Amino acid sequence: MDPDVVSTENLTEVTLDLFTWVEAFVTNLLRPWNAYQLLIALSVFMLAFIISAFVKPRMHDWMRTREGWPKWRMRALVVFHRRLRMVLFVALIWLTVFVMREITWPSRSYLLAIIANLATAWLIIAFATRLIKNALLRGIVRYGAWIWVTLSITGLADETQALLDSAAISFGETRLSLWLVLQAIVIVATLLTVARLVSSTTAATIRRNEDISPSMQVLAIKFLQVLLFGAAFFLGLRIVGVDLTGLAVLSGAIGVGLGFGLQKVVSNLVSGIIILLDKSIKPGDVISLGDTFGWINSLGARYVSVVTRDGKEYLIPNEDLITGQVVNWSHSNEFVRLDIYFGTAYADDPHKVREIAINAAKSVDRVLSFKPPVCHVVGFGDSSVDYILRFWIRDPTGGLTNIRGNVYLALWDAFQEHGISIPFPQREVKVLDGSRLETTSLPD
Repeated sequence: MDPDVVSTENLTEVTLDLFTWVEAFVTNLLRPWNAYQLLIALSVFMLAFIISAFVKPRMHDWMRTREGWPKWRMRALVVFHRRLRMVLFVALIWLTVFVMREITWPSRSYLLAIIANLATAWLIIAFATRLIKNALLRGIVRYGAWIWVTLSITGLADETQALLDSAAISFGETRLSLWLVLQAIVIVATLLTVARLVSSTTAATIRRNEDISPSMQVLAIKFLQVLLFGAAFFLGLRIVGVDLTGLAVLSGAIGVGLGFGLQKVVSNLVSGIIILLDKSIKPGDVISLGDTFGWINSLGARYVSVVTRDGKEYLIPNEDLITGQVVNWSHSNEFVRLDIYFGTAYADDPHKVREIAINAAKSVDRVLSFKPPVCHVVGFGDSSVDYILRFWIRDPTGGLTNIRGNVYLALWDAFQEHGISIPFPQREVKVLDGSRLETTSLPD
């Protein structure tokens, strides 16, 4: 017999069984006491809606006064505030079920118990999935769990599973059903969520460990993320029952093809690993690469984020940092020496100028005193004696242009105070005897 014919007959049979169950369920709802229970549940929901409308504004005002609370407690309170109506409904519906079981037969609260179980399960899932930061994963896990608990509580799980499993296509010996696809999506999403939580917790622990260098922290976190997410993906497929042998062969063939087309990407990835291992640069370092000067914000698998003083963020490929000439202002230590040049008139005493310049540099806040500034004469120019003033700072992340500007201002103030002049080129024009200065008017 043709397998497609058998699959179609099974799908039709399961669909008819499911419709029969739904028809019977709807018929039961039309019975008097079941209709009463639906009206009671609707009344409880309206009561919860009215109470929440009264309580939520007052609770919101109270929450705004809790400024000193930890962030995790405030976030939990915000989630509770958003779900207050559902929380009230669950509490009131269970109270109603308990009262009805005490004053009447259990059969007359059977439907209310189902509604209470559904509401409770939905509420727990809503709270639990708030731990998932990724919106897509949170939606997949939340709605998948809501659908599954609804089918389980209402007794439709087996029929729905059979219906979804009957909708399948075959590739040789491999059979791919709709049930298998949905199961894989939910399980893989759940495992990826768990991997994300474990990764975030472990990454925070690694960052707090001061014994590990910043570059090794980034490498350890990246390696841990790849390991956890990869394990979650393949473990999810194995739990569902997908044969990974063919996937391994296919991934090998795809990898060979991608290796030729993604040479730059692979080069940047390998360069990123080398940068992390040799610790040549790390987050917080101040670097210069060509015309780009700034500090490293983060190290990525493909690029390095460099933020400049004017707020621009450059994404520099890792390969450029390996093959190009990079100036790391804070590689081996955090001390940086800066040089500025100036000139004074020939009438000013060079010994006095050097002393005044050194004292002016010392008066600037960021200039280090235990590495004192020095000033030297570097030449005799056309109209000035030329000097170089050298000083040290320890925080290049605070900027270099601004500290140079502050030292120049200190020099200006000191020279004005001590009568030191800063010359500029001057030209004299002499009119020789017997010469005339003629002017011509331009035509209109």
